[in-house]
Amino acid sequence: MPMNNWFAVIISFIYVFAVLGIAEALRRAFRLPVEFTRKVVHIAVGMWAWGTAALFTDKWFAIIPPLAFVALNYLSYRRALFTAMETGDKSNLGTVYFPIAFAAIILLFFDVSKPFMVAALMPMTWGDAFAAIIGKRYGRRHYALLDACSQRSVEGSLAMFAFSFLSVAVTLLVFGAPLDVTAAFAMVMALLATIAEAISPAGLDNLVIPASSALVYLLFVTLLQVSSVG
Repeated sequence: MPMNNWFAVIISFIYVFAVLGIAEALRRAFRLPVEFTRKVVHIAVGMWAWGTAALFTDKWFAIIPPLAFVALNYLSYRRALFTAMETGDKSNLGTVYFPIAFAAIILLFFDVSKPFMVAALMPMTWGDAFAAIIGKRYGRRHYALLDACSQRSVEGSLAMFAFSFLSVAVTLLVFGAPLDVTAAFAMVMALLATIAEAISPAGLDNLVIPASSALVYLLFVTLLQVSSVG
């Protein structure tokens, strides 16, 4: 019902602004680096995929908050409105790409499979965040798959795979997916997300990783159709 969806829109904005406010308060109180609070915001906002699945009944309402934050995050990128997530790096539009990817995944999967909609956002939410955290703190062995790619670390890529696999697996299990289906989806999604993160230029991983998750769904659907015909 429309009123319920408008209520969900309001709750979505309250949630995200609360996350930004708390992150900024923590940054100031404990003098935390922006890179840390940026990842806190990244994970907390990504986890709103669960709220989207639970509260919205119409995908066109569900994309209102992320599309609004495309504009708001671009303004913040230009004018540092949300200091808890702005590093000052003007070559990285990751905070703008994040809500674009969020909205795209909603449009693709909201009416098809809410469990997969949530799962598709988990590699970007958890895997990408911990790839950066582990890679910067413990990364020793670095590589770049292509000249245009950002430099990555083996340690960061392992964290990307592990946290992507775990977050996808937990999501699908919570939604009641069978163990064999969960394991297959989580393994393939984690592997493709890790490759996507490794080959994407700075900031673009927030677009490429969700795209790899969408590709997994298409691959599995295609395989099921082929096997049923055979």
